[in-house]
Amino acid sequence: QVQLVESGGGLVQAGGSLRLSCAASGRTFSSYTMGWFRQAPGKERELVANIRSDGADTYYADSAKGRFTISRDNAKSTVYLQMNRVKPDDTAVYYCAAVNLPYTYLPDASTGSRFDYWGQGTQVTVSS
Repeated sequence: QVQLVESGGGLVQAGGSLRLSCAASGRTFSSYTMGWFRQAPGKERELVANIRSDGADTYYADSAKGRFTISRDNAKSTVYLQMNRVKPDDTAVYYCAAVNLPYTYLPDASTGSRFDYWGQGTQVTVSS
């Protein structure tokens, strides 16, 4: 069992930056594949990025490539999402997710159904 708590959301102007954090409880964080998802009003939840349990590999949705960076600090049981050059289309509730499986091919972990644990979400609003 793991509990996830996101932080760092807020209001940001288009072109600006924001860093989301997700702190996890539990002693086996380093064995979890982690992901960031988002859901905008009226839209389905979608993957933003995920990261291998050891942090050695990452995978991004096309919308995030070149602008967002996912990273993790296993010593702190925390995963991050650095968001740069944000756009109004990035406005959504962002969720952190975890699964206790060490995926080596990260596209296999690109849907929400692959993840067992979810945070409460943090709102990101990008103004134009």
